[in-house]
Amino acid sequence: MADIITFGEVMLRLSPPDFMRLEQTFSFNVCAGGGEFNVAVAAARMGLSSAFVTRLPNNALGHMAANKAREHGVSVADVVWSNDAADRMGLYFCEFGAKPRASSVLYDRKYSAISHIQPKTVDWDSAFEGGKVFHVSGITPALSRSAAETTKEAMIKAKEHNLTVSVDLNYRAKLWTEQEAQECMTDLMKYTDILITTEEDTMRVFKIEGENYEEVAKKLHAMLNHYL
Repeated sequence: MADIITFGEVMLRLSPPDFMRLEQTFSFNVCAGGGEFNVAVAAARMGLSSAFVTRLPNNALGHMAANKAREHGVSVADVVWSNDAADRMGLYFCEFGAKPRASSVLYDRKYSAISHIQPKTVDWDSAFEGGKVFHVSGITPALSRSAAETTKEAMIKAKEHNLTVSVDLNYRAKLWTEQEAQECMTDLMKYTDILITTEEDTMRVFKIEGENYEEVAKKLHAMLNHYL
């Protein structure tokens, strides 16, 4: 049982040491990263029990990612393991900046295992037993149509188990269009209790604007109340 359960993609981050450029380096430091993964780790570090749900390739890289979660006290008991050779571990390369050069990120996540996740493959009843909060972001449904369907399935199940559902809108233009995000995320608002967003993402996804963030928040609140 976990106080907070998160669902999303975890990728391995490869970064050159000592502020080196990607094109210069001869080695990489490796760690795990991802929005929902980071939330689960942060919750564990604050003393809460947390669990992370995802789909990983059943190979050394997938187990490395799961082990990184365990190192921080995050449960991975409900992770779905894939033996499909077509599934892979998502990667991203982070080049840390040194003034005046900014940091940069290069993603290599296409065809990652979680992008192939299908509804009814996660035992949500087991994952949500005794839980309090379910957290997901707009990145997860953006990965593929089946990932979006599984996200919706998870949110519906979380409500059935009386969990508070938290959503970080986190719009990523590299993953989907504003129209695609609007259609999907508007539907998911029916099952959302807490929405985390920015004025910019709110405008891009929900086409809601205002003179200041207070006005934007009021319009968002009215939109959410329409679905509750």
